[in-house]
Amino acid sequence: MYESTDDVLLEADDKMEKAIAHLQQGLSGLRTGKASPSLVDHINVDCYGAQTRLNQMALISTPEPRLIVIKAYDPSSLPAIEKAILAANVGITPLNDGRVIRVPIPELSEERRKELSKVANRMGEESRVALRAIRRDANDAIKALEKAATISQDDRDRGLEEVQKYTDSYAKKVDDLVAAKEKDIMAV
Repeated sequence: MYESTDDVLLEADDKMEKAIAHLQQGLSGLRTGKASPSLVDHINVDCYGAQTRLNQMALISTPEPRLIVIKAYDPSSLPAIEKAILAANVGITPLNDGRVIRVPIPELSEERRKELSKVANRMGEESRVALRAIRRDANDAIKALEKAATISQDDRDRGLEEVQKYTDSYAKKVDDLVAAKEKDIMAV
């Protein structure tokens, strides 16, 4: 499957980068008390018999710090959008006036902030687990290359060391992202 440690390292780096992107997307959906289009743009809406992302069927804006305004390209889809936002269970209630949907963002209580902080930490831990799984797979692939006599022991050792450096680097990115999100959540 792999021809060299470079192939293994490239794939491991790519997978780790995707794990970080997944974490960033998940963290962007956490409510911080400030209006942000990322709070709702990932929601899937059942419209015309198909699941469509909200950001593909409506213009999402934040004209005020605590208000999201959703203007559907097709006003007849507003009830479906409203239903999807409620079903997404992100802790917000949409108000449909027939032309646009307004989503006021309520102030977060201290208890809710702590709860969201725990959710952010759990997402970070899931990402660290994913990184460790990627590291394990890469290490196994490098060891298999050595066993097949494709690479030397020195190459194996260098490859394993490099995989560990990648893992440490990406784990630090996870920690930084989670810490930044926690700071954002806890800011009043």
